[in-house]
Amino acid sequence: MSSRSKNYSTWVLAMVSSLIAAMFALVTVVAAQDPPPPKWELFGGYSFFDPGADVHGQLSGALLPLSSRLESNPRGAGISATYDFNSWFGLTLDTSTHWGSGESTLFKRIDDAAFSNLSLGPKFTFRTKHFSPFVEVLIGDHRLMPDAFHDIDKLGVMAGGGLDLDITRHFALRLFRADYVYSNYQYGSASVTPRTEIRGLRLQAGINFMFGGGESPVPPSAACSVQPADVFAGDPVNATANGSNFNPKRTVNYRWNGTGVKLAGSETSTRIETAGLQPGSYVVTANLSDGSKNGSASCSARFTIKENRPPVIACSADPASVQTGGTSTITSNASSPDGRRLTYSYTSSSGEISGDGSTATLNTRGAEPGRVTVTCNVRDDRDPPLTASSTTLVNVEAPPPPPPPPTPAPEIKDLEAKLDLHSIYFPTAQPYTANPTGGLLPSQEQILLTLATDFAKYLQYRPDANLILSGHADPRGSADYNKALTERRVERTKNFLVQHGVPADHVETRSFGDEQPLTAEQIKEQVAQNPDLTPADRQQMLGNLRVMVLANNRRVDVSLSTTGQQSTHRYPFNAKDYLALISTKGGEKKSPAKKKP
Repeated sequence: MSSRSKNYSTWVLAMVSSLIAAMFALVTVVAAQDPPPPKWELFGGYSFFDPGADVHGQLSGALLPLSSRLESNPRGAGISATYDFNSWFGLTLDTSTHWGSGESTLFKRIDDAAFSNLSLGPKFTFRTKHFSPFVEVLIGDHRLMPDAFHDIDKLGVMAGGGLDLDITRHFALRLFRADYVYSNYQYGSASVTPRTEIRGLRLQAGINFMFGGGESPVPPSAACSVQPADVFAGDPVNATANGSNFNPKRTVNYRWNGTGVKLAGSETSTRIETAGLQPGSYVVTANLSDGSKNGSASCSARFTIKENRPPVIACSADPASVQTGGTSTITSNASSPDGRRLTYSYTSSSGEISGDGSTATLNTRGAEPGRVTVTCNVRDDRDPPLTASSTTLVNVEAPPPPPPPPTPAPEIKDLEAKLDLHSIYFPTAQPYTANPTGGLLPSQEQILLTLATDFAKYLQYRPDANLILSGHADPRGSADYNKALTERRVERTKNFLVQHGVPADHVETRSFGDEQPLTAEQIKEQVAQNPDLTPADRQQMLGNLRVMVLANNRRVDVSLSTTGQQSTHRYPFNAKDYLALISTKGGEKKSPAKKKP
């Protein structure tokens, strides 16, 4: 860029900055209460453009680049629309066009700056009673249309501001609008032809129409409140004043006063000292001002000092008679007519008493037989506090001789130890829906026969005991199918126990489907801990781990309700019906579909 263009660009920036500074200085002088902002602004008017640049390019067939001076263009018009989000921030859509007429000479070609733009960007407005200065940054399409070369559209930037003179709420004169314009273009080869950089100035003036927005400013007002409104002397009271419709750019000052009361502070809230005040009604007043001519308001609030009344209390003992070493609960029923917070304390003529709430505990350890007097005390939170007391009696009796020791019942321990619970295992998919009474193989029936015999004896000593049956299934079926299958398994197990002497109301059933399966790691651990297997057996079982996992999950677990004892997960590898149990094949046979006639 030439030194002339640099000097021109510096001059343009300095001029725009000076205009904006002068604009804000004017606003500072005439600032007053802000008018209500509009929602929409529509501007239209005259536009002047000075690009401050030369256009460089290469015509078709020419050997050397051509440079042409872009002169200022007074032929232009512009319009813009702004949506205001609040009183100071808006979004502007702007367009302007400057048409030119080329003038040629023998030795030099001079172009008017034929230029147009379509831009969008934020606008910041500082509104006063009569003037509305603003600054803006616009980004969008800049089209340069020189006579010597073809038209080019490029992304460009405009930044600047302006000043509106507000005539009415809906009409203003835009005294000026000055924007610094920057965009650059390339005509011809970049290796031969310099870039054309626009570093210019756009000046506009015209009419600005304003639509929407609020009504005229509402006069300032204030509202006062005290919390609480009814108190006792010495209690804290807070007074609060809330102002409305003050100029948000000004600081509101608060001045509090009252008759017969002490107030401290100059903020929106203040504390009222009530110590020493006599019962009655008191008024506090707040005066609010922002320093402007009409920016003031005041408000008042009233509070009442109530008469002090002492608390009341009554207490009782439960039980009223205890043996030596026993305890009795002392309960205080206290209240404050003034709603004060209460604190409790207790004393006793003998024994030990503990507690500082509405209840306490009297321990008669070491007390002689006879009456013990307990005094219940209560005080409120005043300074000094008001108190009240009440008493109750506890009769202490000599203890009776100790009862004989209970007869031990070793039979129960023996029976509990004898109840060696084992899980019951089923073949694949059994019992079937069509045959719910099947599925129990002889080895599993023998386990249940032993359990039924031992549990019937156990019930003679522990009639509250229950057997809990929990059904499980391997994961090959659907969730609904496995749920129904485990229900059939626990019912089959329960019915077998009931048939062999176990009362039905002492058997609980639960069906889990495939929700709680034993994992492969758990099966490996069980195989390793099974004393009935040889090392060769264990190796064979672990070689068919998937089959073992499926077989171990087709079971019913048994637990004892009184002790929580769980059945052992030990698969019957040595049973005669082992091959039928472990087989993965099975499933209910469906009847053939009937042929249509």
